[in-house]
Amino acid sequence: MRLSVIIITKNEAAHIGDCIDSVGFADEIIVIDSGSTDGTREIAEGKGAKVSLTDDWPGFGPQKNRALDLAEGEWVLSIDADERVTPELAEAMLRELEHPRAEAYKIARLSNFGGRWIRHSGWWPDHVLRLFKRGTARFKDVAVHESVQPRSQPMVLEGHFLHYPYADLETFIAKINLYSSEAAAMMHARGRKTSVLGATGHAIWTFIRIYLIRRGFLDGKEGFILATMGAAGSFFRYNKLLFLNKQNK
Repeated sequence: MRLSVIIITKNEAAHIGDCIDSVGFADEIIVIDSGSTDGTREIAEGKGAKVSLTDDWPGFGPQKNRALDLAEGEWVLSIDADERVTPELAEAMLRELEHPRAEAYKIARLSNFGGRWIRHSGWWPDHVLRLFKRGTARFKDVAVHESVQPRSQPMVLEGHFLHYPYADLETFIAKINLYSSEAAAMMHARGRKTSVLGATGHAIWTFIRIYLIRRGFLDGKEGFILATMGAAGSFFRYNKLLFLNKQNK
């Protein structure tokens, strides 16, 4: 078996079918679901994926490592439910695996927000390490912002994912709330400290970085919204850390 695809899910019925369709060239597709109630598992099984259910949620890194441990292919492609492999990327991937030049590969990701493809704001090309030889890499054991840790230098593969991260602004806000809570808990566990002034400074700097330094203004009103939401996420994260530190005292 040459290529395994791994996907983790929870309530991804709106995405999982198209995601699996885009990786139909793989030898096996593994889905680990953490308690979906919207038919995600049934859709994935109907598309021919091997679906496993977990009763707990250990965080993104550990959950992806669980999926990785189930893979049997020589190579592994990790993809999120809200991502798609384009035909051009699939062709480049299969061509590369005929005569691989590395043990791991980064792939660009083009994201859509509010119906607009975002090419600035730090969102493009957004290279993510997702294709690697099984046994040569693991996911970082963290709750959020997990990444693949390879044993050797990765190469950049031709082509790109299509990424549909937020169905609407409400979904965006919900993810910011979830991620800021988990990030604050991680910082608290590491002994990080902050203040109201510090939280405000981080938020202002985040807006400047996204909207000005990373030229988010070229992404129109969507770029302004992304910069504002990024600043809000930073503000929430450090204020939640502040309250966790107060509770600890």
